[in-house]
Amino acid sequence: MGVGFYPVILSGGSGTRLWPMSRKLLPKQFLALLSEHTLFQETALRVKPMEGCAPPIVVCNDEQRFLAAGQLREIGVGPAITILEPVGRNTAPAIAVAALAAREREPDALLLVLPSDHTVTKPEVFRKDAAKALELARQGHLATFGIVPQAPETGYGYIERGQALNGANDSWKVASFREKPDRATAESLVASGRFFWNSGMFAFSAARYLQELERLRPEMLAAARQAYASSVRDLDFVRLNREAFATCPSDSIDYAVMEKTADAVVVQTDPGWSDVGTWQALWAVSPQDKAGNVTAGDVHLHDASGCYVRAEKRHVSAIGVQDLVIVETDDALLVVPKERSQDVKDAVGHLEALSRTEHVSHTRVYRPWGYYESIDAGDRFQVKRIMVKPGEALSLQMHHHRAEHWVVVSGTAKVTRGEEQVLISENESTYIPVGVKHRLENPGKVPLYLIEVQSGGYLGEDDIVRFEDRYKRG
Repeated sequence: MGVGFYPVILSGGSGTRLWPMSRKLLPKQFLALLSEHTLFQETALRVKPMEGCAPPIVVCNDEQRFLAAGQLREIGVGPAITILEPVGRNTAPAIAVAALAAREREPDALLLVLPSDHTVTKPEVFRKDAAKALELARQGHLATFGIVPQAPETGYGYIERGQALNGANDSWKVASFREKPDRATAESLVASGRFFWNSGMFAFSAARYLQELERLRPEMLAAARQAYASSVRDLDFVRLNREAFATCPSDSIDYAVMEKTADAVVVQTDPGWSDVGTWQALWAVSPQDKAGNVTAGDVHLHDASGCYVRAEKRHVSAIGVQDLVIVETDDALLVVPKERSQDVKDAVGHLEALSRTEHVSHTRVYRPWGYYESIDAGDRFQVKRIMVKPGEALSLQMHHHRAEHWVVVSGTAKVTRGEEQVLISENESTYIPVGVKHRLENPGKVPLYLIEVQSGGYLGEDDIVRFEDRYKRG
């Protein structure tokens, strides 16, 4: 059957309920919350051992493209294609463009659609059940994965099983989909034994999905086709046409296809799955001590139970507390009762309403060339620590309102300053006046670290005019 199947990794979520770790520019799928790998990396690694697994098709937004590429490179996974959405249009159109890309490579391609921000603690169980779902997809079904419910959860949608498929005891026709229920309804659904949690994972052939989308939502498929047909190659990415994709209706695959098709089937699975949607959910899937506590970082607990405590930068002590979430970063601290983890999004809304930035980025901001992090700031000055990866370079740029001093801490910097180019080594420095074209490069084999001191009347990140940029940013 050719290559077998393409994993389609969807990476569009923002994960606001896991603030202050998850932020707009570094959402939860790109965080290592449960292991040395991020959730995004775990998603790619989970399916890699499966027979017939082709390189993944990644769908993400423009801001995340270098994060996604870098994290796949770290684990030795090269994507078949990375598709950039110019605007978010939910899962049905995202899967449509992935299906178009897959059919271009393999007319009979099967797709295994996976959100990038979920976790699975028993990957071997998932792989076994995913193989069953792919076999059903090969037969023309549109399969989804029903998670055996562990509790009457109100944060998940539910799938009702119908008639068994060929007498099987682990796959059924879908009888109905249910919205996230209230507590009493959730208890009755779980007690009936006929309902699963809706995992948001799917398996079907690319051709079959596009066929059903054309029948059920032809205007959506037409816009997706146009956006993909007029896409442009940008480095290692495929950038969908903004104008065409913006006309595409926004809808989930559940509403657009799965609830309406006659060929929806559900495969039962119990792979230790969680969408890690809240701190309480993360606590539930993390290893706990004998008092039910989960800790990460420099944490001391005394007479505490049922807590999740994470220290990123400083020491955290918690004494005589129960069922709390405490998360510390270098610019924010969250304290919330575990059962109110859903309410963290209200804190994010508050920051947004005040036009603050603690929900947008961490003090360390990742760029395709490395990262920078803010160390200090005051009236007319700002201090940053910059790391440039070996062989990488910032854009050739100019600032209207600020001058910059650079001091190399380790490594060697190649500096373009006006018409001159100089090499600067450890403990050496240079000065970039206002209005002078400049570029910072790392010509060496080890990371370059330097301190940047900015001074001027306006120090915003938007005071930048780019003349050349190898990463093709605006």
